[in-house]
Amino acid sequence: MFVTLNHICKSYGSGDSRVDVLRGIDLSIEKGEFCVLLGPSGSGKSTLLNIVGGIDTADSGEICIGSDSIRGMSERKLTDYRRRHLGYVFQMYNLIPNLTVRENIEVGAYLADRPLPVEELLHTLGLWDHRDKRPNQLSGGQQQRTAIGRAIVKNPDILLCDEPTGALDYATSKEILKLIATVNETYGNTVLMVTHNDAIKGMADRVVKLRDGAVRSDRLNERKLTVEELEW
Repeated sequence: MFVTLNHICKSYGSGDSRVDVLRGIDLSIEKGEFCVLLGPSGSGKSTLLNIVGGIDTADSGEICIGSDSIRGMSERKLTDYRRRHLGYVFQMYNLIPNLTVRENIEVGAYLADRPLPVEELLHTLGLWDHRDKRPNQLSGGQQQRTAIGRAIVKNPDILLCDEPTGALDYATSKEILKLIATVNETYGNTVLMVTHNDAIKGMADRVVKLRDGAVRSDRLNERKLTVEELEW
């Protein structure tokens, strides 16, 4: 397995105000898999994604990416881990407003040891004709495409997506999901996507359902659906 989580626990607060967010999560994901984390608000899915991403830390348990364990890493090593292994796509695009589409994507390339060709990626993302525009000149879908480009240009081992279609309409959501599927198939990045949209599970290799901070089911899809087949 490429991503292995062993008994991940996380809580906030103490005493009577203590809240157990993750209660001993065990999970394994193969290299190149598209894994969807499903669950209602408060199930712990975003917290789990942030822990895998090195944004938050677990109280106990171990996370291994390949042969590397991130448990006990110094902040400097954790920063290097994020730079080398991870790309992030969030619901909010977090683009740099005074940079063009191309320049926003190039920001990600500067952080990488083996970046993908920016011009090739602009064509893959359908952004070539918008490459010299700034974020305030783009639609929501175009901004999210740019954010995906910034994440994927690093050619990361793992692409972490936290509700990437949460702020988008139905048609644009489908475009973004199709793009993420294309990125997964083209570049072989492992994708870990958090969503509350149950329909999206059909396009995944692996579907993990969380409730109350625990894994309630972990299964492989016998047949992956295309994005066009998804309905909600």
